[in-house]
Amino acid sequence: MITLFTWATPNGRKVSIMLEECALPYVVRPVDITRGEQFAADFVALNPNAKIPAIVDDEGPLTVFESGAILVYLAEKTGRFLPPAGPGRYAAMQWLMFQMGGIGPMFGQAHHFLRFAPEPVPYAIGRYGEEVRRLYGVLDARLAGTDYLAGDYSIADMATFPWVARHQWQQVDLGDFPHVRRWFDDVGCRPAVQRGMAVPA
Repeated sequence: MITLFTWATPNGRKVSIMLEECALPYVVRPVDITRGEQFAADFVALNPNAKIPAIVDDEGPLTVFESGAILVYLAEKTGRFLPPAGPGRYAAMQWLMFQMGGIGPMFGQAHHFLRFAPEPVPYAIGRYGEEVRRLYGVLDARLAGTDYLAGDYSIADMATFPWVARHQWQQVDLGDFPHVRRWFDDVGCRPAVQRGMAVPA
């Protein structure tokens, strides 16, 4: 059994989507980040960085934190959604790293300054808004020539989808990025993605 420590954020939902896609048995332990529960001593013992998500796999037992590391772990555990070697593996890994190094941090900053900052900061809104649109352009160019980010459906798509699902938070119209829109609709139709996006209830 896997225990998933998570909250209703894009990073948390990456992992619940993967667990659903792999049909792995898991239980959910919500960590309410709006109440600071990620700083509780028992959670910090699992993730010293005090960020969700984290998992504990009783088979081992093993604790893994950082969403990208969890996705790779689950892919290697199940043999699914990440080729074991060769060009396909590196295609999936590079687009996963693109999400973790670009989309996650930049979209997250856009969310903050557009929705949560106590007062408008025009420079930050402009800076992160422009970068968000640039990153959507990179995705759109990639998806013009392939169904999924790494060719086949993979952990790279699972990692990216929950961030694109908040395109309205970023003030982005997916109609401006038709290949991203097509991909978003295709991935969003997957039953496991729909279940994963509903975690935690």
